[in-house]
Amino acid sequence: MGRILGLDYGTKTVGVALSDPLLLTAQEFETITRERASALRHTLVRIKEICEEYQVELIVLGYPRNMDDTEGFRCEDTLKFKALLEKRVDIPIVLVDERLTTVYADEILEESGVAKKDRKKVIDQIAAAIILQDYLDNK
Repeated sequence: MGRILGLDYGTKTVGVALSDPLLLTAQEFETITRERASALRHTLVRIKEICEEYQVELIVLGYPRNMDDTEGFRCEDTLKFKALLEKRVDIPIVLVDERLTTVYADEILEESGVAKKDRKKVIDQIAAAIILQDYLDNK
């Protein structure tokens, strides 16, 4: 059985998390950054590389619904990203509600004593790990 990849897609970053081989836990992996929101080629290539290297069999992509359960422009952007990613990898992609994951990730970092200026480097990875762990716990 392959691993599961968790993604927290954002305007200029994508947080990446990876499950352990037994599909029990999610670990933060890396943050892929880009200079412009529309410059996705490098991001897609890097995700494909990770999928191949770790034999990923499923991708869990955070879906940013609004707090009132409506779908806004961020959901539209996420769906466009999902469509582009599906053209690059032959792996199923599941959308998972990601409301408040970044807030929760920030709280974890604060409680861990990480300085505010240093949180930006890892917050998206941690949000991706929260999204993935939620999926693993509920599957």
